[in-house]
Amino acid sequence: MRITRIAAAAAAVTLALGLAACGKEGTPTPSADGGTSGAPTSDACTSSGTTFTPASGVAIAGSPTFEKIKAAGKVVIGVKFDQPNLGYKDASGKRCGFDIEIAQLIASKLGIDPAKIEYKEIASANRETAIKGGEVDYYVGTYSITEKRKADVSFAGPYFVAAQDLLVRKDDTSITGADSLKGKTVCSATGSTPIQRVRDQKLTDKIVEFKTYSECVSQLLDKKVDAVTTDDAILKGFAAQSPSQLKVVGKPFVDPATGKAYPEKYGIGLPHDDKALRDFVNAALEAAFTDGTWQKVYDGTLGKSGSAGSPPALEKY
Repeated sequence: MRITRIAAAAAAVTLALGLAACGKEGTPTPSADGGTSGAPTSDACTSSGTTFTPASGVAIAGSPTFEKIKAAGKVVIGVKFDQPNLGYKDASGKRCGFDIEIAQLIASKLGIDPAKIEYKEIASANRETAIKGGEVDYYVGTYSITEKRKADVSFAGPYFVAAQDLLVRKDDTSITGADSLKGKTVCSATGSTPIQRVRDQKLTDKIVEFKTYSECVSQLLDKKVDAVTTDDAILKGFAAQSPSQLKVVGKPFVDPATGKAYPEKYGIGLPHDDKALRDFVNAALEAAFTDGTWQKVYDGTLGKSGSAGSPPALEKY
């Protein structure tokens, strides 16, 4: 497998992806802290500047996950590392973005100092396994709520709603939406709902999958694929990082049955049977929606990708 390493100083031109550039699935090398060597690096780490103060005297009756967190004195959170303005790790190793701050918000409500968070980078295809196996206490990383996933895990939220779109090279005028993908090579992350939709709708028979979206972006820049598809929130982060080379088509995938864009509802992934924790996290999100914390976090992170946002309606169950 050929590995392309790109200096962080050239990030504006090449996204500094340092990623696997061939094969069906990339296999970055794990680092000592559970991270990934060759991860995207950049000097631009977005932060809202919000201080998350740990709550005191927290109790969640009937939550085995909380008891585990309390006994350990830390929380283990599954995240992404290569999504600009969402879940990102910069050149210094600092983690930042909208999802990271939402993860920190919940940790503080659980009484855990964000400094004591243990982050674990989990690929999209392995999220349910990581939650079910207790590898992480919860997961925050552009994790769309679906009925199929609810069979294995539970979700609090949503805390954001995105829509599926396409990322293409800046000079490409041939791809104008989902209906123009025939014969084009489309890339996405293994296990993602967007690539399954492309497959189910037979939009193209040329599909490439990698463990991370950033590997797809590397392929796009190298002209080995024609488009990357996933949620517009993710794609806008990559486009904002390299505006002279990349663009988001701006035409969300539409459900032919309703005429509306498919909603990608980002939820916090939790153990399937821990309803007590799910209710607690939903209450924490609701408070952040109403007291302005969510808006401050959004505006200082994901909002910098170029889109206005507001809190969505929670779907409690």
